[in-house]
Amino acid sequence: MRRGGGKLKLFIGVAIVAFAVIKYFGSAETNEHTGEKQYIDLTIDEEIALGLQATPSMIEQHGGLYPNQEYQDIVDAVGAKLVNSSIGKSTNYQYDFHLLADDRTINAFALPGGQCFITYALYQQLENVDQLAGVLGHEIGHVVAKHSAQRMSQQGLAQGVITGVSVGTDGSGGEAAAAIAQMLTMKYGRDDELQSDELGVKMMMDAGFDPYEMIGVMKILKAAGGPNRTPEFQSTHPDPENRIERIKEAIEFYRKA
Repeated sequence: MRRGGGKLKLFIGVAIVAFAVIKYFGSAETNEHTGEKQYIDLTIDEEIALGLQATPSMIEQHGGLYPNQEYQDIVDAVGAKLVNSSIGKSTNYQYDFHLLADDRTINAFALPGGQCFITYALYQQLENVDQLAGVLGHEIGHVVAKHSAQRMSQQGLAQGVITGVSVGTDGSGGEAAAAIAQMLTMKYGRDDELQSDELGVKMMMDAGFDPYEMIGVMKILKAAGGPNRTPEFQSTHPDPENRIERIKEAIEFYRKA
């Protein structure tokens, strides 16, 4: 019975993995704005709804919105200029830009559907509106490239593999499956950041901002990481020095295009 039960568990585990793989690869689509083949099972309306639903909790986690309307207006104006001068305008997303009150965490991020955030801790480090455009352009890039939606699909695939392997091996293979899944999602995370840098450069140039100021943003991020930064291969974010080189290459490419 135990042998038969083991075979049944193995069959169920294989079925779970197969379903996750079929579901993932069955969601293939081509991003009309980047030309990239992606695996996404969310509609644009679903992305927008998810972003709007998560926005209040994101604001709350960072101490609310920064209580200075002048600064918020600057963020709104730069964000709008970037969107209206770039491929962002041709998307159906609802872009909103939020200046968060958090004065300790140097960060910026975007939710699916167009909700973009920058902490005051990062905002106050910026030297000019061009650097602000670099930050916001990068975040708009994440939205346009559907990175959040893509990561959700990848995580669904990874979870299916982990569950299937755990069921099929009575849990003995779970750690190996989890390690493989983590390596995959980390790789995609680094690629997403580099692609968003390149999209941000293009948006800055289209909107009339100085793209070289994005290099200044990278230097701010590097300084914020301190001397004991996590090695690049252990992080979802590429090393700022590597990002600077890619940014320079992107600037030269778009200037010649």
